[in-house]
Amino acid sequence: MAQTAPAITRSPAEVVRQTPVSQAANGICYAVAGETAISSFDLERMIAAVPARVAAGLERKAYYFVPLTVNQGEETVIADRYDVLLSDNAVCHRNLSLGDSQCVFISTRLMDDKFSVAFEFYINVGHGLVEHAGVSREFSDLAWKQVEAGVRGETSLDAWEARKQATSGADAERFKNEYLEATFADTISIYLLSLYLDVDYYDLRERDYPLLAPSALAERLRKVAELFPPNAGFEFAVLYKRR
Repeated sequence: MAQTAPAITRSPAEVVRQTPVSQAANGICYAVAGETAISSFDLERMIAAVPARVAAGLERKAYYFVPLTVNQGEETVIADRYDVLLSDNAVCHRNLSLGDSQCVFISTRLMDDKFSVAFEFYINVGHGLVEHAGVSREFSDLAWKQVEAGVRGETSLDAWEARKQATSGADAERFKNEYLEATFADTISIYLLSLYLDVDYYDLRERDYPLLAPSALAERLRKVAELFPPNAGFEFAVLYKRR
């Protein structure tokens, strides 16, 4: 029986040198290398969903959609296709600074569908924007008011843990800042996902923490939509199901 040849791996710098980068109309720079798990149509629309005001806060960033980003000791390599022997050491993404730019390598073949690939991309966009531009005061006021009102749940494990520390009294101000950064990035990510796909909120559920109450998330999403209006061709709406 013929054996399948192992996947070819290259250094991130080599991938950057050999892979042309495109720039979407909103300003997002991106590239595709290898046998990825998403069609060009879906990828282009996924990127186009990022509002121009968000994209403007992602200076000197490029997103590389690759099959696998693999840790090999202290080295990171990029595989040209899915390889089961490499998958155990693969990571969902890796941020690497190359020259004066930051390149984000997203492993599309670790995920099952475009929902998962998109959410991974949007999580990186959300955190990238917060790192560059900080947290909106209007959003901070809203999120903290919800905390003070005892609203149930949170949007991520990082937000959940930071919230507990921020309300415990020990180094509370530092944890409050971490909490607001996490919640702002989370809400941006969910907002972008909702522009690209119809999202059932409970598809985001996790076992490690309770989800934020839907009405509270809707408030946060509406605030983010005010700050970063959708591009032409995309629409934001919050719909409630009757159970």
